[in-house]
Amino acid sequence: MVIILEKNASESQIENVIKHLEDYGFQVHKSTGVERTILGAIGVQPNFDTRKVSILDGVSEVYRITTPYKLAGRSFHEEDTIIKINDVEIGGNKVVLIAGPCSIESEEQIFRMAKVVSESGGKILRGGAFKPRTSPYSFQGLGEDGLKMIRAAADKYNLLVITEVMQIDHIELMDQYVDIFQVGARNMQNFSLIKELGKATKPVMLKRGIAATIEELLMSAEYILSSGNKNVFLCERGIRTFEQYTRNTFDLSAIPVVHKKSHLPIIGDPSHATGLRDQVPPMARAAVAAGADGLMIEIHDDPENALSDGPQALLPNTFIKLVEELRLIAHAIGRTL
Repeated sequence: MVIILEKNASESQIENVIKHLEDYGFQVHKSTGVERTILGAIGVQPNFDTRKVSILDGVSEVYRITTPYKLAGRSFHEEDTIIKINDVEIGGNKVVLIAGPCSIESEEQIFRMAKVVSESGGKILRGGAFKPRTSPYSFQGLGEDGLKMIRAAADKYNLLVITEVMQIDHIELMDQYVDIFQVGARNMQNFSLIKELGKATKPVMLKRGIAATIEELLMSAEYILSSGNKNVFLCERGIRTFEQYTRNTFDLSAIPVVHKKSHLPIIGDPSHATGLRDQVPPMARAAVAAGADGLMIEIHDDPENALSDGPQALLPNTFIKLVEELRLIAHAIGRTL
């Protein structure tokens, strides 16, 4: 339910409306706009009589929200969310660049990749310390040692750190080292995990599941938002279809659809979407043209010997050339990178 207050509603009137809503059993979220305040009342009460609220002093309009994702939708949060971490913004006019290796393999490797990311103009360094692999015999990551390495490399080159959290008991440990928690596609509907991340103070990047609909992605974001963490952004990384020539099918249409349905930023991950490095640049260019708020791209200076996902990693020179092309595309649509 959305309650739009009158332009001249006093603070005491607003607080009185909030108290009534809470007494009726709703969870209330307040959004203060330029001209008026909007209250979002969240709760399962299908037969609630909205007239109980509409008669309160200071209330202008009351209407029900039909979409299941109340907090992730635009019903009472019309403005785009911009997530600010130090001097980096995710959302808004600037396209943010996230890059790095799939896995942190050694101190020397992550420092080399951090240097490339910094020189390209990237702001966020990626790299897996705990790796969810299809095979139990594949490289599983360096754990806390890897977290220490990526933190040191990011600090040297003035970058933020994003890495994947796989289980609840990793959150406290990773909180010491990372700036952004990444929820991978396999964990998009791990509701126990994402509810705990909703209690965290750091932003969360939520990747779309391999067979998830856009509504299911937004509903997973709703779990995090409803648990208290408002700094959530989404990632389109491809979905599984019957196509065999790409690792996944990069759903570019999801980017404008999410922008229409939700105020949350959404970035694209062409590396995981395609799985082959020759397909990454064209899909990265297409994602920026489609309105993505950022890109996550894997890079490696020796991909043939990478411990994970080498075939989709761009060589540093290819990556830097791609970034220059992306800047031109961003400029053409009125954005910056």
